Amino acid sequence: MSDGRAVGVFDSGVGGLSILSEIHRQLRHESVVYLADQAWAPYGERSLDEVRARSIAIVDHLLGRGVKMVVVACNTASAAALHDLREVFPMIRFVGMEPAVKPAAEQSGRGVVGVLATRATFQGELYASVIDRHAGGVRVVERPGTGLVELIEAGRRNGPEVDGLLREHLAPMLAAGIDTLVLGCTHYPFIGDAIRRILGDSVRLIDPAPAVARQLGRVLACDDLAAGGDVAGHTTYLTTGDAEHFATQVGWLLGLTVTARTTSI
Repeated sequence: MSDGRAVGVFDSGVGGLSILSEIHRQLRHESVVYLADQAWAPYGERSLDEVRARSIAIVDHLLGRGVKMVVVACNTASAAALHDLREVFPMIRFVGMEPAVKPAAEQSGRGVVGVLATRATFQGELYASVIDRHAGGVRVVERPGTGLVELIEAGRRNGPEVDGLLREHLAPMLAAGIDTLVLGCTHYPFIGDAIRRILGDSVRLIDPAPAVARQLGRVLACDDLAAGGDVAGHTTYLTTGDAEHFATQVGWLLGLTVTARTTSI
């Protein structure tokens, strides 16, 4: 069986492109509709109720475009809305994001793990559940990455402003002795090089994007939804913000020349 319908992927902005890049790499036959909700970005500073309502509206929009399943490529939206999305839309499968505390705890030598995420992610029930299930025996040092999403959305991945903000966020974690850092926002892999420079080689970074793409592949195969054939899939780029600017951001972050369209939700 082969299902040529697209997979829907959404985020508040460009962070989910880190997930999209892994989908392109691992699942090259799958077509994707990527939606960046930039009119409402960043989600991390909004209330959970706002993010939940917005996520439901976006999934409804994606279903109207005929997607076969949805990847919630945003830790904040997953924390706020993933449970509700599965209840509101029982006819479709979801793959969401959760901070990768489990592999971090397994790989930590000293038993001290850092989690860099948005405030809303830390406030969600999903994060609390992850800590309860997977953080036994390790100390978890949490830090909201305030200001980082805005810099990444503006195309700033390096430089004094990025380094200064990262040092402010990472210094307490280093002082606490972390040996593993979970990137708990899909935007953060785009500043992974800057984070590594500050942390040094003794701290391992956990980027969830490869694991999310693998999980998507497993669900597609299990549900007989995978695309077949030898033809590479295509990606449709949508934004609730400025389409030309979004296309430029895709070029910055993924090195692709694309055409984007603005959609209203």
